[in-house]
Amino acid sequence: MNHKTILLVEDNPQDEILTLRALRKANLANRIDVARDGQQALDYLFKAGEFVGREGPDLPTVVLLDIGLPRLSGLEVLERLRGDARTELLPIVILTSSDEERDRLKSYQIGVNSFVRKPVDFAEFAETVARLGVYWLVTNEPPLVR
Repeated sequence: MNHKTILLVEDNPQDEILTLRALRKANLANRIDVARDGQQALDYLFKAGEFVGREGPDLPTVVLLDIGLPRLSGLEVLERLRGDARTELLPIVILTSSDEERDRLKSYQIGVNSFVRKPVDFAEFAETVARLGVYWLVTNEPPLVR
């Protein structure tokens, strides 16, 4: 059984569907959980709020994080995750439609592992997401300390 999990943090239902479709089309048989705002993402990761008693691994293998989220922005989530010893090494990929240089710079300053702009074309978007999934779930070797 494959215990590697992806947490997708995305508030746009269309982008959520496209991302899930692209990951499944890449034949990644991994569990994909979804949080739809920044606070829900933190609750999921720290097993708080509605996720107290959540089953499954303590942390996902990778978090695909949008920037423009309700309640807490993706950058606020990233800051909190990097500031907590439990999640400071958790691989986080910003997956956003933002082309703002300040978002990219701030993401890297806070400690994001990768910043990926969502392509507008669906085929290109699907390919980008598939490559992300394969890299973080198959190719990348995370630290043993978790």
